[in-house]
Amino acid sequence: MSGEARLLWDEKVTHYNFGPGHPMDPVRLTLTMALVEALGLDRRIAVSGASPADEATLRTVHQPDYVSAVQRASRQPEDADEKFGLGTSDNWAFAGMHEASALIAGQSVAGAETVWHGQAAHAVNFAGGLHHAMPGSASGFCVYNDAALAVARLLELGAERVAYLDLDVHHGDGVQSVFWSDPRVLTISVHEHPRTLFPHTGRPEETGAEQAPGSAVNVALPAGSSDEEWLRALHAVVPELLAEFRPQALVSQHGADTHFEDPLAHLTLSLDAQRLGAEAVHAWAHSYADGRWLALGGGGYAVVDVVPRIWSHLVGIAAHAPVAPETLVPEEWQQRVYALTRGIGPQRMTDGRSPRWTEWGAGYDPADRVDQAILATRRAVFPLHGLLA
Repeated sequence: MSGEARLLWDEKVTHYNFGPGHPMDPVRLTLTMALVEALGLDRRIAVSGASPADEATLRTVHQPDYVSAVQRASRQPEDADEKFGLGTSDNWAFAGMHEASALIAGQSVAGAETVWHGQAAHAVNFAGGLHHAMPGSASGFCVYNDAALAVARLLELGAERVAYLDLDVHHGDGVQSVFWSDPRVLTISVHEHPRTLFPHTGRPEETGAEQAPGSAVNVALPAGSSDEEWLRALHAVVPELLAEFRPQALVSQHGADTHFEDPLAHLTLSLDAQRLGAEAVHAWAHSYADGRWLALGGGGYAVVDVVPRIWSHLVGIAAHAPVAPETLVPEEWQQRVYALTRGIGPQRMTDGRSPRWTEWGAGYDPADRVDQAILATRRAVFPLHGLLA
């Protein structure tokens, strides 16, 4: 397998634009790529585009009438059909919606093909990770579910076991739904508890269909969970399951909306914890998935201060050229921030924290809300994999 890493990028992904005032501002993508370039990471990773996903590819996950509805809304946004989740308060219809969504999907599918065929060990599409889209409807700012499409392509190519790990603050409901009955796919989502956050799913007892017991894993953390608590939960659940499942490829979603500055959610992670999470996923890909790793973006609505930095860290990690946390943010990027937003960006590639967490094996505190959440997941899922809770 090649040691080269691949970054999927095309400026046209910024056409995925719901319009002024919508939280999913495409400036986050522009500024991420600008920071990747300012840090010199584009010289450490192969950057390439990809073709949009064609209709046959989209229909491996999405229903034909839904794809047709997106195409119609793309041509005439005023005629968007809310029956398909289009033209709603979350999913505003916009001209060119189908083309932009298909391009993002095509990049994730191409990334899956790249790692499966050994053209690169790792691939990154930070424009992707649109994990809420359902087979027959748009949801949560997501039109086509590129993450599910990438997993589906890996299965088409011959993978017998694929793991999907979702680190977004919101539950990865769309991907879970697509593969709910498929024992070849293990979906793991670590997210804020559905009691306090959209999409109000992702409880520990959601463990997969009868024919695929234990194929869905949900760690639902209480609002306010910190760096150390999130990292403890991640390490208490994920590696044991990956070791038992033995995936042949790992697809991960790295929503930046777990950050304490994110306006749409309630976890309190720093950039430093998010970076440690990405480093852990990279290590797990090498330990448990033959090094085959496709990393996607996702949510994240602190579009200047947070998203570009964490996804630039993600690119550096995938390129085996990690960015030191103390690195100063280049002046040329600061100038780009001001030109696009008339604001001032962060000064360093860190929030100045050094999270330390206690491993699960060191003990369980029955009074701790995060430990309660971890144990609920382990009790619900681990026995289905022959593991001790």
